[in-house]
Amino acid sequence: MASSASAAAAAAEVDSNKLQFAKGNNNDDDEHENGGQKMIHPVVSDLESYVGDLTGGGGDDDDASEDISLEGLEQELQECKHDQVVANILSKGTKLREYTKGVESNVRQVELESIEDYIKESDNLVSLHDQIRDCDIILSQMETLLSGFQAEIGSISSDIKILQEKSMDMGLKLKNRKVAESKLAKFVEDIIVPPRMIDIIVDGEVNDEYLRTLEILSKKLDFVKVDPMVKTSKALKDVQPELERLRQKAVSKVFDFMVQKLYALRKPKTNIQILQQSVLLKYKYIISFLKEHGKEIYVEIRAAYIDTMNKVLSAHFRAYIQALEKLQLDIATSSDLIGVEARSSSLFSRGREPLKNRSAVFALGERINILKEIDEPALIPHIAEASSKKYPYEVLFRSLHKLLMDTATSEYLFCDDFFGEESIFNDIFAGPFAVIDEHFNSILPNCFDAIGSMLMIRIIHQHQLIMSRRRIPCLDSYLDKVNIALWPRFKMVFDMHLNSLRNANVRSLWEDDVHPHYVMRRYAEFTASLIHLNVEYGDGQLELNLERLRMAVDDLLIKLSKTFSKAKLQTVFLINNYDMTISVLKEAGPEGGKIQLYFEDLLKNNTAVFVEELLLEHFSDLIKFVKTRASEDSKAVSEKPISVAEIEPLVKDFASRWKAAIELMHTDVIKSFSNFLCGMEILRAALTQLLLYYTRLLDCIKEIPGGSALNKDLVSIPSIMYEIKKYSRTF
Repeated sequence: MASSASAAAAAAEVDSNKLQFAKGNNNDDDEHENGGQKMIHPVVSDLESYVGDLTGGGGDDDDASEDISLEGLEQELQECKHDQVVANILSKGTKLREYTKGVESNVRQVELESIEDYIKESDNLVSLHDQIRDCDIILSQMETLLSGFQAEIGSISSDIKILQEKSMDMGLKLKNRKVAESKLAKFVEDIIVPPRMIDIIVDGEVNDEYLRTLEILSKKLDFVKVDPMVKTSKALKDVQPELERLRQKAVSKVFDFMVQKLYALRKPKTNIQILQQSVLLKYKYIISFLKEHGKEIYVEIRAAYIDTMNKVLSAHFRAYIQALEKLQLDIATSSDLIGVEARSSSLFSRGREPLKNRSAVFALGERINILKEIDEPALIPHIAEASSKKYPYEVLFRSLHKLLMDTATSEYLFCDDFFGEESIFNDIFAGPFAVIDEHFNSILPNCFDAIGSMLMIRIIHQHQLIMSRRRIPCLDSYLDKVNIALWPRFKMVFDMHLNSLRNANVRSLWEDDVHPHYVMRRYAEFTASLIHLNVEYGDGQLELNLERLRMAVDDLLIKLSKTFSKAKLQTVFLINNYDMTISVLKEAGPEGGKIQLYFEDLLKNNTAVFVEELLLEHFSDLIKFVKTRASEDSKAVSEKPISVAEIEPLVKDFASRWKAAIELMHTDVIKSFSNFLCGMEILRAALTQLLLYYTRLLDCIKEIPGGSALNKDLVSIPSIMYEIKKYSRTF
């Protein structure tokens, strides 16, 4: 430790000398600040001389430096010649040996001082040494203890690794055992037959709990039947006989239960739909169970239900039809045709048709309301019978098919829900369809009501739309069949009306009366009814038939008009019938179409003819003169000019009786035309035409030489206009 102190003192001395050198150098730098370049060569020469001394050797220290190698020193000095510190040392000229000796003395001094310091601190050092030794002992013990711990930790680490491997192995085994346990538990659960289940199946009542037990039994039966691994298990040999006995017992029990419920449907006054919805649908799982595990029994129950519902519904519809037949109002017979003559009830009274309901045979009237009430509830026969009301057959027809639609819809949905089969519906309704067909086939051949037939066709169409909106297709074929049956019957009755017009006996139909003929009224009402029923349907075939009917009645009307001896009466007869036909078509609605336009043209043409005939009857000379002599064409080709003498009688005759003639025309029109408005229109047209003729006469008089002499006898135009307005005010 003394040597260490000496070394430290020597190092301190060296550092002190270096500091002094550095200061000296700084001073030298200050002195030679302006002549730095002058100092370079002496420094280099001094360095070289020092190197020479060192390398030359000699002196007292030769022995001491024998072992010192100075190889490379010169090179190092060359490298350090530019070092500032080295340069300062060399510039002072200090000898290295002297400097070294100084340093060594300083080092010795520092060493002595250091020794003294160490001696002073010897007690502390001894104490420190003891403490360090104690620490060494403790650290040695700690090292031994930690080495033991390290060995134990290494052993524990290997144990932990072993335990980890064992844990992973045990975890895998546990996972495998859990999987095996779950599969085994599922297998045991599916194959085992609990005593409670046996008690319920064998001795329990058929209720909700029984149905839940049936579901469990069904799953067990499916399990042993479907899973191939189960078939090879030994447990199946013990369980399968028990499951089979339970299946047979369950099938037998639910069969008896369902048969009992089905027999309840046959009881009189049973509300079938309520029984189906509130009772049978609760046990629909029984049907599913029998489908899977008792096919033969299911077929028996299905057949029993079909037979029961077939008979029950057939009886219901038969009873309903019989009750409806008592409410039927007969509208038409085979003789109630458009062209059939009306038989007189007495010799002097005007003929009337012997119809039970005369207006309903050809006129639609309130019968159209049945299409507005298409979805109303069906008639209740005993209520209607109590009120002593009778109904046209289309009302009964709608009620019957409304009941059929509602019953079929309910039964179709029930069969689909309960049995899961839509085909069963056709088997059930084979009986009701047969009952309705039997009734319909007895009614249709005796139906001579064309309006009723068309109403039934429209009812069937509406019912098809209703079933389509319900998305129930079960009646599609039946409704199509009824529709196909109705159209030929309507066509046959329509053709009977058509042939009655074509083959009508004009003499027997003719009556000496210019008012509208009853045949034409029948035609108008019949046509208006069919047009109204065809508005929303646009049936081209029906329109074609109506055109054929119009041609036939037009021919018959012309023949009837020719039986009048006077042309004027013929025209009046035609006008009255055309006007009546147009009025009826307009009353039925604005849908008269081309038939109405056709009769309006005929009315217009015949009105013009009648006006000419009426004027010729009272003012024939005036009209003939105007047409022959006063026309422009006649004047152009006439060789004899019109004279005052020729025209004077016409003027005086008109002036003397024009008012009386107009009054006679008015009376004639009132008597001739049954429609007052039509008559007044015709009278106004006649007076307007008379005014035109008279105006042309006045124009002719103005052109005659000396015609002014007739002015005193002329009737003024305002006077005639006043009379025309007087009759016009009667509108």
